[in-house]
Amino acid sequence: MAKARLYLDHNAGSPLRVEARAAMLAVFERAGNPSSVHAEGRAARASVEAARRQVAALVGAVADRVVFTGGGTEANVTVLSPRLRIGAGEVVVDTLIVGATEHPSVLAGGRFPAERVRRLPVDGDGIARLDALGALLSEERTAGRRALVSVMLANNETGVVQPVAAVAAVARGHGALVHSDAVQAAGRIPVDIAALGVDFLTLSAHKIGGPQGVGAIVLGGDLAAPAPLVTGGGQEKGARAGTQNVAGIAGFGAAAEAARSEVEAGADAARRDRLAAALGGAVLVGAAAERLPQTLCVAVPGVPAETLVIALDLEGAAVSSGAACSSGKVGPSHVLAAMGLSDEIARSAVRISFGWSTADEELERFTDAWRRVMERLAPAVTRAA
Repeated sequence: MAKARLYLDHNAGSPLRVEARAAMLAVFERAGNPSSVHAEGRAARASVEAARRQVAALVGAVADRVVFTGGGTEANVTVLSPRLRIGAGEVVVDTLIVGATEHPSVLAGGRFPAERVRRLPVDGDGIARLDALGALLSEERTAGRRALVSVMLANNETGVVQPVAAVAAVARGHGALVHSDAVQAAGRIPVDIAALGVDFLTLSAHKIGGPQGVGAIVLGGDLAAPAPLVTGGGQEKGARAGTQNVAGIAGFGAAAEAARSEVEAGADAARRDRLAAALGGAVLVGAAAERLPQTLCVAVPGVPAETLVIALDLEGAAVSSGAACSSGKVGPSHVLAAMGLSDEIARSAVRISFGWSTADEELERFTDAWRRVMERLAPAVTRAA
């Protein structure tokens, strides 16, 4: 009998959790619009509000500071706005400063025109350069411009964890606002919005075992939700129009609660390091930086990433090259290019990411598959290892 496939692409999307599926099925079994005042509507509203509390708890927030969206990208684009709100007032933001290794939805600048977006360089391990941030912010402040800084908490390709609290401290010293895309971090490492000191966090359900197509903006400080990207109704307190995806939101909440208990338990870093040690012939990207416990980005010089991905796929193992949202793109990853890695390394890098559904036995089977692939594609490297 054929062995089950090995799914090691959790950073692209984690399998739906049993708890999330159960929560969604419970919603599917009944009717009710959460904006309706009758019993069925109130029940739907109760599901949304329960999930809001669960998602808030995942990042140490208060429930009424969570705004549900149609995904992480929508959440990012909504937040990256030249016009933000504090209470009933409006804050005009002149410049957006984004990390050079951000997700494409942030690199694109959200609702900022291209000429008002500046990039923050990273070092060779992919860590945002605080000295460069200070210089950029000083320049903006001297010119009388207010900035919004966006630096992700953990990189989707390399797993490198950014010093977001330090970024926020530098930004605060220059009167700037701060957003952090925590899509890959939440549910994998401890996240506390107050400790990070950011104004906005953005999240996505399907990275932690919830359904696809659901995300959230979490507000910090005294900022109100940004002007809605999706308009036409008063849902989410006017922050995001359209009838809420009740089943998806319920699944998000259940996944967030399950993920929170796993983060508190911890143990994946040791599994990651054992896996890295077993991958003969691989160069580890971002080795000196703090990284997500469940993510490895490795390169085999001389073996194109696409070739390695296909070879592993034929062995029954799913990994990826670059970010899923960038698949089909010609050329090396912008993340690895920003880190200053050689073209040879950048073109041969693959991402291995596991998660809640990954058993130790599966990681052992993957190392066997890796060894077989290396014997075919890079026999000299395999012998040396």
